[in-house]
Amino acid sequence: MTQTHIAPDRTDGSEHNATAVAEAAYRRNVDAGQELRRTTIGLLVNDQPGVLMRVSQVFSRRGYNIESLVVSPAHVVAGTSRMTITCSGPADVLHQIILQLDKLVDVIHAHDHTDDDAVTRELALFKVSCNVAQRTEILQITNVFRGKTIDISDETVTVEATGPSEKMDALEKMLSKFDLREMVRTGKVVMARGTDIT
Repeated sequence: MTQTHIAPDRTDGSEHNATAVAEAAYRRNVDAGQELRRTTIGLLVNDQPGVLMRVSQVFSRRGYNIESLVVSPAHVVAGTSRMTITCSGPADVLHQIILQLDKLVDVIHAHDHTDDDAVTRELALFKVSCNVAQRTEILQITNVFRGKTIDISDETVTVEATGPSEKMDALEKMLSKFDLREMVRTGKVVMARGTDIT
């Protein structure tokens, strides 16, 4: 599971133009007073080249920003993958995005998990530079958040934690009081509770 940031390809001016169009769409919706919403969308897709590019273009054209993207093999059908996308943008555009995703070649289904009764988790690694006196406090904070210390050196402590994104945000805020050198987060994964299908 990896958190993927989609970087622009600067080989020509087309990417710059696409970015400008997306920013204009975003500003149009915000200026019209539309509510901004953070959303989690699950996609089941055929594992084929080009799927990720087509999916990201749907969000870009609508002025939605992809915050995290997790892709992993799906257990349901051989040759398929599950994408979990966390994004933010105007709430009124979300329904249009999901409909458009459903129409894409190689997308089997798209679903908004934001309001679902589901288990959501994220893995995060934090590397904190500290002295011996600070180390005890960092370990106590880690314990409160039910994290694990996975590496200690003379100058740093590396912490692993899992949980909802809000918990990871809170832990990041607490560790930022020290010298937080590095942070790596996987992005959110979602699974429906009980017998419901994700």
